[in-house]
Amino acid sequence: MAGVSASGLLPFVGLSANGQLTAAPAAGGALRPDGAPLNLAAPPAEDTVFHTPLSDLCKEERWKYDENPLDAWDRLLKHADENKTPDPEHTYRFKTFGLFYVAPAQDSFMIRLRVPACELSAAQLHGLADLAAELGGGCAHVTTRGNLQIREFKPRDLIKVLTRVQELGLTSRGAGADNIRNVTASPDSGFAPDELLDVRPHAKALHHYILNHRDLYGLPRKFNVAFDSGSSLSVAADTNDIGFIAVRVTEKSVSEVERVAPNALSIAPGTYFRVQLGGITGHKDFAKDTGLLVRPSEAVALAAAMIRVFAEHGNRTDRKKARLKYLLEKWGVEKFLEEAAKKLAFPLVRLPLAACEPRRPVEKHAWLGARKQAQRGLNSLGVGIPVGRLSAKQMHALADLATNYGKGELRLTVWQNVLIPHVPDAFVATLARSVQRLGLFTEASLAAGGIIACTGNKGCKYSAADTKGHAVALIKHLGHRATVSTPVNIHFTGCPHSCAQHYCGDLGFVGTKLADGSEGYHVVLGGGMDHEQAIAREIFRGVRATEVNTLVEKVLVTYEAKKSRGETFAQWTRRHTEKELQEFLST
Repeated sequence: MAGVSASGLLPFVGLSANGQLTAAPAAGGALRPDGAPLNLAAPPAEDTVFHTPLSDLCKEERWKYDENPLDAWDRLLKHADENKTPDPEHTYRFKTFGLFYVAPAQDSFMIRLRVPACELSAAQLHGLADLAAELGGGCAHVTTRGNLQIREFKPRDLIKVLTRVQELGLTSRGAGADNIRNVTASPDSGFAPDELLDVRPHAKALHHYILNHRDLYGLPRKFNVAFDSGSSLSVAADTNDIGFIAVRVTEKSVSEVERVAPNALSIAPGTYFRVQLGGITGHKDFAKDTGLLVRPSEAVALAAAMIRVFAEHGNRTDRKKARLKYLLEKWGVEKFLEEAAKKLAFPLVRLPLAACEPRRPVEKHAWLGARKQAQRGLNSLGVGIPVGRLSAKQMHALADLATNYGKGELRLTVWQNVLIPHVPDAFVATLARSVQRLGLFTEASLAAGGIIACTGNKGCKYSAADTKGHAVALIKHLGHRATVSTPVNIHFTGCPHSCAQHYCGDLGFVGTKLADGSEGYHVVLGGGMDHEQAIAREIFRGVRATEVNTLVEKVLVTYEAKKSRGETFAQWTRRHTEKELQEFLST
């Protein structure tokens, strides 16, 4: 929590005398063991879960009712002692501890870590490298939530793995199952010259609030929260259930709204968060602006209130309709905000988006290469990691480089790469050469630099294709071909769960099994996030995996040949119909 202390901000949450959430810890009150205020209404009757009869619960909800998955420590001890693989119920329960039994893809466990605000120390990375080498498969993967996964642990080592992670000052609790996943923050927060606010204290405060309140576990389904600093480096906040976007309000930006709406609520100039809700791009939906303008000190309390409303009213009978998006569709945003407001001791304030300064457009591929920091004479270096995979040797080397050339700090990104910050001007070139000698990169073609991939069928039972293998092959293929003039993002995901957010890429590939049993992909084009926000459209179905490289090359060459001057890939694809794109790419 050093970042919180150093910032002078205390974005924590307390309780008023009547049980409402405040933004002031001093107002805190007592809680029941389940995390609810003492003076709130009595818990649901014994035969219901948040008013849902036990007979209507899906099996996962019934398992949670029978025993809170947070109480699975003795079960874990028994499985480790017996070197025992878990049955379906225990497979689910252990996910709450961030432990995933990934058979049949691998007869072993994977651990997914929580890395709040995507910030990691060199000492922690060294420790995780040792853990991967000694007990796992010798590597780790940077995920699309700015955290790390390590694979190939045997059941007998589960307790060793968990305790060693905790000794490093990290945790995996809540990194899987129906919980709030890693709380992300803009990866350059604290040193970006164009940021509006260092959002790390808020992401870390929410992380610790979750860890210390049991009622924020066991939600109807998983839940994602992101904090965007307003810099030009994206954290993909609009793909989250809640996105907090830093904005600036000035007298000038408000004046136009006041001119057309004289009775508009007066807002003091300053930096605030705008709140977006309901992102779930695998279900073809982005988070939408709610109109809320929140003081930074109130953000964590508001998040806690909203998460509790979701916990109390989300669908616990149909897992396919259990995400926040579906509660918002059922109720409408206004009712959801009304319920959240009841849990807060401060009012919710609305302000038209037009009264805020426009959000700075993000820069595609800003996660690669050297960039000047706000601190004079210092730089960050974005390190490209092919499909996010790092060997233990590379992890140790990156930790050493961050210590020797920076301040022993690393940032993970949702684009599956790493930033090394606080590098003096004189050492940037030397650091870049050292990174390249590790088999990593600091520059890439404008297509190969934006390739991300989910775990794939080598480590996930849901995946229909070897996404990482095919993505690596494409990176190599594009290294000497198909030069493009503007950045292009290419997303490989192995199944409709969309862990690599295929609908948000310029090109998206969704794994499928073809009629003859071979691996293939459905192909979507024209997606985007942030200022390019759009859901990609399906152009081809059932393309063989062996044809992907040729198809991507064809797509990029056709784009370069047919685009208008200065036209981005997203703009080019969106001005053509699906039929036109099919004809361009089939000849």
